[in-house]
Amino acid sequence: MDSRPIAVPAFAKINWSLRILSKRADGYHEIDTVLQTISLHDTITFEATDDESIRFRCGDRSIPTDERNLVWRAAVALRERYSINRGVKISLEKRIPSEAGLGGGSSNAAATLMALLHLWQIEMSPNDLLAIAGELGSDVPFFLHGGTARATGRGNVIEPLGDAPETPLLIVKPNASVSTASAYAALNSRALTTPDSKPILFRSQPSDFSASLDLNTLQNDFEPVVLQHEPEIERAKVALVKSGARAAMLSGSGSAVFGIFENQDAQERAIQAIELEAGWRAFPCKTVGRSHYETALGPAGELIARVFSENAGA
Repeated sequence: MDSRPIAVPAFAKINWSLRILSKRADGYHEIDTVLQTISLHDTITFEATDDESIRFRCGDRSIPTDERNLVWRAAVALRERYSINRGVKISLEKRIPSEAGLGGGSSNAAATLMALLHLWQIEMSPNDLLAIAGELGSDVPFFLHGGTARATGRGNVIEPLGDAPETPLLIVKPNASVSTASAYAALNSRALTTPDSKPILFRSQPSDFSASLDLNTLQNDFEPVVLQHEPEIERAKVALVKSGARAAMLSGSGSAVFGIFENQDAQERAIQAIELEAGWRAFPCKTVGRSHYETALGPAGELIARVFSENAGA
């Protein structure tokens, strides 16, 4: 086993589109969404230990460091599934805001799975890896792929797409917080879309994603109900548009909103121009394609890319 510490970035995500189709028999909702990794990220450091303990710390005291955290649960799931007799020290440097619809917890879980597969030298099939990821959370399987991808089912069935063009973004996190459970509770039957909804955002085939983002097809079914219940989030969206964003939209179930900019100059002008209310935070960033995603993850990313490529060629 590799005893050298490794540091892994855990990237946030936005939803280019999010359609809520219907309520499932298992209590989840059937969704159809196009996800995108972005450069805003947490950093997680892992160091294998000779004992069997999992020691987890985070500088943000609002973040739990026990079984309530997906990092902890991901480490335990791997150790128990494969009878690993060594522990790990984990340190999380948090930048992605919580309850923002940016997938921070799920990204942390996926980064933990990838890092510990490398650190503990576990051989695992893609199906087993995706099964563990799906048990941890609906968004976790997406973060094993990164880039641009379509997610269906409860969000755990992933179809990697050709990467969207690199796009400057500005994320605004207002003071409001929205839990995923409360966002779903706010949806009523009239807000649900029809099963034939197709969130196709790029005018090209998934195998050749060279076209530009079609802003006319941006849609998030959570947005009408979330903005109605949280006017502060709507003000954040308006602030982005006033600052020069080509378009702005709620990410996931919120409460963060993202603005899309023509180029980096426009993004930088917006950072200077945007009027932030007290307590709001702004995060300039850009989209992250799959190749960049895998490279940034280092040896852990190389391992995951190899696992999935070998499976594709089988």
